[in-house]
Amino acid sequence: MENNLAPIVLFVYNRPWHTKQTLEALSQNSLANQSILYIYADGAKENATDAQLNEIKEVRCLIREKKWCKHVEIIEREKNIGVDNGIITTVTEILTKYEKIIVLEDDLVTSSCFLEYMNHSLNLYKNNNEVMVVSGYNFPKLNNLHDTFFLNGGTNPWGWGTWNRAWKYFNPDSKSLYESIIDLPKEKIRQFNFDNNVDYVGMLKSSINNNCPYDIRWYASVFLKGGYGLWPGKSLVQNIGHDNSGVHCKSSNIFCHKDLATKINVIKQEINHDKFAYSQIAKWYKRHYHLTIYNRIIFKLKNLFKKTSDKTTK
Repeated sequence: MENNLAPIVLFVYNRPWHTKQTLEALSQNSLANQSILYIYADGAKENATDAQLNEIKEVRCLIREKKWCKHVEIIEREKNIGVDNGIITTVTEILTKYEKIIVLEDDLVTSSCFLEYMNHSLNLYKNNNEVMVVSGYNFPKLNNLHDTFFLNGGTNPWGWGTWNRAWKYFNPDSKSLYESIIDLPKEKIRQFNFDNNVDYVGMLKSSINNNCPYDIRWYASVFLKGGYGLWPGKSLVQNIGHDNSGVHCKSSNIFCHKDLATKINVIKQEINHDKFAYSQIAKWYKRHYHLTIYNRIIFKLKNLFKKTSDKTTK
């Protein structure tokens, strides 16, 4: 299988603790010792503090500590180009050399079977143009889902893979994407917004002048093309970056899993939008993004109780 393995691309910057967790978990994957890993370290910002410069230096030392995969290639950027531009530029570049890719960021802890799942899926659907992306993350506390399922336009940035045949349809222009999305029938716009529980259309609109995060543009690109994303029924990725340490992730524990999948059965299946899985994810968004007044009060009371409890136990 070694010759059919996708290259892994990892983006790092100034988070040494997160980066170490990510690399340690990746190295424990069953196919790590057969894979090539490209590590892209972004450069410092012009106004970086001494503390930030030290963190960047620490990360660059850390990524050289071990042979995390069979072959590791490190690319250190002299200037800061940002996570979104970095991912777009690098994925485009790598996919001129390879037919497929696996993408990770420095706050993603993977299950030991993550690479197996990703490579099996990328090989299984490599010639099916309808399938445009493979996602490794899924939301917590979703029950009765198949081992794998398809979503129309389904992308998720937390551990994903694609092919050069699909990435060529990526459109980086938020304005163009927004105008195309709002021209769709109302039911399709509602679907794009996960039953109107997430305002992805609004995100596209509000960032027309400076472009929204790459993953929303990638989602819109796949959705407009009528493509599908393959998802695991149980997550193979834990995001540890919701601690105010990243660019797009604020402090939150709603995305955390108690445990990750240790095995996902990947078998070729009919490519259909899984309405049940979609409804489960839409309901998850509704629970966490659209809290009722009652739930907001309960949430605040729980936080207040936790703070009081923490103080009394110190």
